Amino acid sequence: MPRMAMTLRTDAELEKALTALAAAEGASRQEIIRRAVLERFERSEHVSRVNDSSERMIARWGDVLDRLGSV
Repeated sequence: MPRMAMTLRTDAELEKALTALAAAEGASRQEIIRRAVLERFERSEHVSRVNDSSERMIARWGDVLDRLGSV
């Protein structure tokens, strides 16, 4: 996959966090940002799968759950 250049504007808070994480993990600041974006993407995909599964389970078992909740 080709690599592309990107400019990232930061503030003092982000600079401090990036510097600390890079030092603690022995990684570059670029790698810290890369990992953060990929982890966030994976979490959003997981949330989407959980929501889809929940909707299917509620459609299938919602009446049973309602009855159990009223006991």
